[in-house]
Order: sequence, then C-alpha cells, then structure tokens
Amino acid sequence: MVDHSPDNSLSTDGWSRRGFLRSAAALAAVPVLLAADPAMAAAELPGFPAEVALYRSGYRNWVGEITADGLWACAPADAGQVLAAVDWAWRNGWRVRARGSSHGWSPLTITEGTGADDQVLLVDTASHLTGLALDSATEATEVRAGTGVTLEALLTFLEGHGLGLTAAPAPGDLTLGGALAIDAHGSAVPADGEEPLPGHTYGSLSNLVLSLTAVVWDESAGAYVLRTFRRDEADCAALLTHLGRALVTEVVLRVGANSNLRCVSRTDIPAAELFAAPGSGGRTLDGFLRRSGRVEAIWFAFTEYPWLKEWSVAPARPLTSRHVTSPYNYPFSDNVPTVVADLVGRMVSDAAWYLAPVLGNAQLDAAALGLVATPSSDIWGPSKNTLLYVKPTTLRINANGYAVLTSRADAQRVVHEFTSFYRERLTVYAASGRFPVNGSVEIRVTGLDEASDAQLDGAQVPLLSAVRPRNGADTAVWLDVLTLPGTPHAEAFLRELEQFLFERFEGTRVEWSKGWGYTESGVWSDEEVLGTRIPGSFGGGVWDAAVETLDRLDPHRVFSNGFLDGVLVRR
Repeated sequence: MVDHSPDNSLSTDGWSRRGFLRSAAALAAVPVLLAADPAMAAAELPGFPAEVALYRSGYRNWVGEITADGLWACAPADAGQVLAAVDWAWRNGWRVRARGSSHGWSPLTITEGTGADDQVLLVDTASHLTGLALDSATEATEVRAGTGVTLEALLTFLEGHGLGLTAAPAPGDLTLGGALAIDAHGSAVPADGEEPLPGHTYGSLSNLVLSLTAVVWDESAGAYVLRTFRRDEADCAALLTHLGRALVTEVVLRVGANSNLRCVSRTDIPAAELFAAPGSGGRTLDGFLRRSGRVEAIWFAFTEYPWLKEWSVAPARPLTSRHVTSPYNYPFSDNVPTVVADLVGRMVSDAAWYLAPVLGNAQLDAAALGLVATPSSDIWGPSKNTLLYVKPTTLRINANGYAVLTSRADAQRVVHEFTSFYRERLTVYAASGRFPVNGSVEIRVTGLDEASDAQLDGAQVPLLSAVRPRNGADTAVWLDVLTLPGTPHAEAFLRELEQFLFERFEGTRVEWSKGWGYTESGVWSDEEVLGTRIPGSFGGGVWDAAVETLDRLDPHRVFSNGFLDGVLVRR
C-alpha cells in the first residue's frame, strides 16, 4: 500500500519555487549512478559475471513518490549478458527488475520501501539493448528492436524508411520494453470511411508484436535460457503485456507505411458542448471522432474550455498548417511557465491547495496563449512530429488511469456520463473547501487489440492488455485524472471516480502504469479492486491463464516484487 497523506513539512528554504520544480524533475528523471568498487562488489555480489557493467544506482518513478537508494544495477551489453546476470540472480536468491526510463506511476518495477539491503538487481535496458533493423525477408514490413530503445528513436528510424505507427504515447522517452509491458497506447479509431492500413493497429503497441525474445525458465535444462516466442504460440499471449513479470530483450514488430498528420488544437469549445449527452448536436467529441478518428481532450481542473487536439491524415500540407520537422512542438507545456511554476510551488510548499482553481485557469491560459505564440495550433508533418509532444521537463504530476471498453456508438455516452459525475463531485468537494484535483482530466479513444492486425495466422491476443477485445465492444475510452503529489483528499476523490466507473461501465479496466485500487488515503491497495474487480474485468479464465503462464516461465519469481506477488495470483 502506498499512503499519499500530505506532508506539510516540506521546506524550500534557499530555493525559488521554480527552482524547486526543476530540481524535483531532475532528481526524478536522472538516477545517480556510482561505479562499483571491485572489492565491495566481490564481497556483496560474489560470482557476479565480470563482463557485465555493475554500479550502485538510485531509483525514482515518474513523480518521485516511489524511490530507492543505493541499489545494485547493471547494464548488460547484449542479451547474453542479460542472461548471465539473471542466472547469477537466480542462483543467489536475488530478484531482477528491468529498468527503462522509469516513466510510470504504479509499483510494477520497484515497491516503496525497497532499500540497498534488499536483494534486488536493476537491469538497465536503455544503455545497450537499443538495436534497430528492418527485416526484409518477408513481403510485409517488420522491424527488429531492442527493448531499451526509446519510442522517439524507434519512430525516427521508421520514419527514415517511410514507415510509422497509427498512434503512439506522447512521451518519446519511453523505452519500447516498458511500453509493451503495460500495453501503452496513443489515441486513434477509424474515422468514418477510413480503411486501416496494412501493418497498423488502432489498439496498443503490444498488438504489433510478431515475436519476442525473453529470459525464461527451461525445466529440461534446469536453468534460465533465452527463448524466442512467435505471436502464434500460446505462451506469447501472456508475455505481450507482462507487467514486469518477465524480462524481454528483443521484439519484432509489424509496421506499415508512414502518414503525414495534421494536428489542430483549439480551446474554444465549452466542456458542456464537447462532452454533451449523445444526440445533443453541436461540436461533440463524437463528431470529431467521426471526422478524423484521432482526438485528445485535456480539461484543466475548474475550467470550462478543454484543450482539444484533433489529428487527421493529410498527405499534403494544408494551407494554414505549419510544417514541423521534429517532435515536441508545445514548449509552453514541456517547460513549465513561470506563473504555473509559482502557483505549484506555493501550493506544495505552503499547503495552499485552495489555489487549485487559479492553477487550472493559469494552465488553460498558458496553453491558449502558447498555441498562438509558438505557433502550434495547426501543425503538420510526418506522424512522429505531431504524435510525440511530452518531454521529461514537463510538470510531473500523479495520474490515475482506466480504459472503458464500449461500442463506438456509445463512446460519447461514456465521456458524457464520466465528465458529468466528475464535475458534480469536484463541485461538491470545492464547496466544502476541498480541492482534490489541480491538474486535468485527459481523454483519449482507441480501438482494441484485434489479433488480425498482426497479419499472422493464429496470432494470439495479449491476455492482460487493457484493450483485449470483449463481447459488444470495439472501442476503448481512456480516462485519466491528474493531480499534484500530496494533494489532500485526492485519494478519496479518485476512489469515488473509480467506484463509479466499475459500477457504471461493465467494460472498465485499469491502465496498468498509473493509479488505481484507491482507498480513502492510499492507492494500489483496495483489496476488492486488486482481488476481484481487476481479474473479473478480463474474465477468470483469461486472468488465470496469464498467471499460470508467467509463473511457469518464471517459477522462481526472479522477475517479480512484493506488489506483483500479491496481485498476479490465480483467482
């Protein structure tokens, strides 16, 4: 259980509020690496493979709420060295946790309280497991990629060969292995009349995998080995979204032709209109989905006008669009504006949480003015340059996350009912002097992980993907609520939202990398959600099949932690 009760003892003496934010971001982003003293390493890790670079390292998740100092870490040069490190860990009773960019919230890698005395070895994938190569042996296009490669590097490589993805997560610093472990996604469904391109998916990145190489237990050999699993093998289904219960070193992805995308941003549609009840008319989210299929709404707390992005396929540059040749085209979002930084600093250091409405409006103003000043309200270019827009320098904030699986026709209804409930509860809290949200609501819409997208006979569906298909659904509405770490009453408020989603929409699943399982004062700790709601959202047979496979491939639980030990069990 992680308790997020506010700590008002934080001092910023000698720091500006803006400097405080920058320093916090830097600490969260860059772990301290200390080269290992050979004598100490030999004493504490006897027999560790000499060829594998070893060092001490801290761990910080995205917001710095899950931390660990002085852990042993290594940077294998290739898959063979990964196997050597894992073999040593198994034989010596250690656990192995793969680390990419640590851009996540939930305790899937390291749990709070992990310390230097615990037998935990971090395996850094981003140092060397970064190979990229096209496989031209087949008529369809495939790319072989190391799991430490970042999404920005992958998309840049693909773009150089005329290839791309339909949608992608906004942060380019995510490693591919981390993204696949939690079925990372973008925002796209087919527009009216749009035919899917070969090699593409409207589902998660996990749905593009054709094969993967993982370190698994081999019963006949009595040891861990490297094994490649094809997408049409039953065991592969559990590894496609493994939540950290496996270590994958390389994947082969199905990819297709790149597209030029136009992204138009606007802040002139009231939330009451954009999120209106189905059939209300006007400029609704459903209307934009029908027109372009690719939307994202960012609705800052206590404001009325969301920041709406609409992507559309545009082979040639529209007359009013600015041609962009690189990603990250919203500098006002990636570099915290002074007024926003000052407000956040005051809220955190002075416990001035009542400023949430002021902060919400300041963020909206910064976006509206920034879109005009940069100018970035209408941009166009190769897909990568409009899909990637979040840098590590952005404001680091907590996020919960859910996918509601529904029919395409009901997407507007889901959005309307959720935003109406959110608005009503936020108003009630504020009326009693409680301000649990100071960030935003973010809404994205995707398709599901249809196995046919892989263009491989017998392709398995990812067992634990949040967008694993279910009867009567062809669409997922992704809902996130963002708020600063330590915000009072946030957990209680987010618990209400979570309970509403599970009770109102049968197709609700959690977004693995973010916050869920809320109690009145904690997260990832509600026993009903962890033990019943989540397994039930996949179906008992699917859940148990995934757990059985992951346990069989790692019976010694080398690739696990205390949290996963309690969650990934048969129900």
